Amino acid sequence: MKTFTLTGTDLVVPEVVLGLMRIQDKTDDEVRTLVRTARDAGITFLDHADVYGDDLHGCERRFAEAMDLSPAERDEWVIQSKAGIVPEGPYFDFSYEHLVASVDASLEALRTDHLDVLLLHRPDALVEPEEVARAFSDLHAAGKVRAFGVSNHTPGQIDLLRRYVDQPIVANQLQLSITHAPLVAQGVASNMAALDQSVSRDVGTLDHCRLHDIAVQAWSPFQAGFFTGTFLGSPEHPELNAVIDRLADAYDVPAVAIATAWITRLPGRTQVVLGTTTPERVAGAARGSDVSLTRAEWYELFRAAGHTVP
Repeated sequence: MKTFTLTGTDLVVPEVVLGLMRIQDKTDDEVRTLVRTARDAGITFLDHADVYGDDLHGCERRFAEAMDLSPAERDEWVIQSKAGIVPEGPYFDFSYEHLVASVDASLEALRTDHLDVLLLHRPDALVEPEEVARAFSDLHAAGKVRAFGVSNHTPGQIDLLRRYVDQPIVANQLQLSITHAPLVAQGVASNMAALDQSVSRDVGTLDHCRLHDIAVQAWSPFQAGFFTGTFLGSPEHPELNAVIDRLADAYDVPAVAIATAWITRLPGRTQVVLGTTTPERVAGAARGSDVSLTRAEWYELFRAAGHTVP
């Protein structure tokens, strides 16, 4: 499993992350098997959020109850959580009071004294960056959060925060897969009249992350679109799956590893966030970190997913 160091920290993180957003109804044994399978595959980074689960902090509590980590075992993991979504609306709240209260509740639910990374969960149109900066500084000074990032933020939204926040923004969690790739596709076909792909739905987010050493965390890496089901094995994507299957045979890995490798092949600091609760799929996806697709293979997958390469 390939790793890199998060900007401005001593946190060494793997290219594949285990997201724990669907574990609230799992038994202790199921949670332990999932997490231990990930660890055996080299995944030492766990992704949570306060809103994951049937109730607030539900999946964080379920994880802590099932794993019952000792302090030494806790230190073997990089644990990330998110704050900012208020599900009752839904609406977003990046106020000082909400962020601090959410972190305190996450720490209690997770049975730990610190988060390694805290992400702002989607942008808040009413954000006051001075409040975010004060929350980050107080949480960091208290030892409750080691590093900070964002989720689904534009370059402008990140730069607004960076003007006020003392700590580096270390990650931006974004939806990205071979088939859901506007972050990549528009730039490939820039300035082509009458081509829908060339219409800007992005403002250079990936380039901005590279310029500022911000890790890109790809969520829904196997989803065809926005929660529309996986493209892997789907009859709606026969050409793409034919290429994936051929490359999987060539590299002697599962198909899910090729889908992972397409994302980790992107330059910069890139991670794949797995939302599956199937241990076998976790182990298979993790193998993609060690597959280095050639340019020809990467672009073949890109074209097979329906994107235009001029």
